[in-house]
Amino acid sequence: MTTSPPGLLLREWRTRRRYSQLDLSVAAEVSTRHLSYIETGRSRPSPEMIIHLCEHLAVPMRTRSEILLAAGFAPRYRQTRVEPAVDRELIDAVEQVVRSHGFPAVVVDGDWNLITTNTTATIFLDGVAPRLLDAPANVIRLSLDPDGLAPRITNFE
Repeated sequence: MTTSPPGLLLREWRTRRRYSQLDLSVAAEVSTRHLSYIETGRSRPSPEMIIHLCEHLAVPMRTRSEILLAAGFAPRYRQTRVEPAVDRELIDAVEQVVRSHGFPAVVVDGDWNLITTNTTATIFLDGVAPRLLDAPANVIRLSLDPDGLAPRITNFE
């Protein structure tokens, strides 16, 4: 959880998405001045404005709730973990979709842990150190580790 002001969090996401204030204001149909006031804390955004800007910035739902909380509003998005015993139908449906693709497909959780892959994706995992595939296999660690996928990434540096 963060204690940063909501305007600063929105500015961080705008910067992360490589939008200027003008770009975002045009896309979100909000005046540049108002956006600037929100980012600097001179204006207190409504929950609807926060959600509107977050939608244009493709901010993840969990983070949208954090920004809403930082602004003093209740979160709008629930965060739940998938429980295999309870959510078997959901897990089966996701696995069926992943298996049906002819191209490499993977499913990761919110912590970037590998949940499932299809057989085509195993091509990428061929030759990586077995320790990197021990549960929970983390896709970030797998990608950056010298014994993982890092040597295969042409522009890694």
